[in-house]
Amino acid sequence: MTQGPGAPAAARPGRPGAAQPPQPGVWNIANILTMLRLLLVPVFVVLLFADGGHDPKWRAVAWATFAVAMITDVFDGELARRKGLITDFGKIADPIADKAIMGAALIGLSVLGDLPWWITVVILARELGVTLMRFWVIRYAVIPASRGGKLKTLTQGIAVGMYVLVLTGPLATARAVVMGAAVLLTVATGLDYVGQALRLRREGLARKRTAGGGTTG
Repeated sequence: MTQGPGAPAAARPGRPGAAQPPQPGVWNIANILTMLRLLLVPVFVVLLFADGGHDPKWRAVAWATFAVAMITDVFDGELARRKGLITDFGKIADPIADKAIMGAALIGLSVLGDLPWWITVVILARELGVTLMRFWVIRYAVIPASRGGKLKTLTQGIAVGMYVLVLTGPLATARAVVMGAAVLLTVATGLDYVGQALRLRREGLARKRTAGGGTTG
């Protein structure tokens, strides 16, 4: 039921004194999945390098761990949005967990000589750059996750997962193609985020100047 004009100011939504709904507790299913993903990072690294790092069996187990981590990435965000479980902890921990598992996989594969270092550098530089840009414009607006960014994340996850497995023949060629697509999406969406950040900052500064010039004493 909407509030009528005679409702107390404190009860009207949008007013400074309006009662705010309590934030959900940290110990909810979405945050637990995020914490599980963080805990899986060292487990994944140990499994990736087990027995010299090139044993197909250990690499398969490492792949399963990586897959579980990537699946929790899908479900924790969806649960947080649908069930109203978004918390300050989740806002900080979720992107850290995402980048931790992906960074561990990329760096580990490059150390083992299975993935060229330039690919690892390009992907990690893009992720760091986008994160810094989000903080750069956060006072003006929030850069939303784009469809291209979501496709990039999915493609990266598939490509890296294929590299974690020991593949030969046509499958090895296929994973190189998928990784190539992931790199292209990484660069393209990174440039798109740069454009969005510059535009949002420019618009924010323009609004600030307008608001400042429009006030009268």
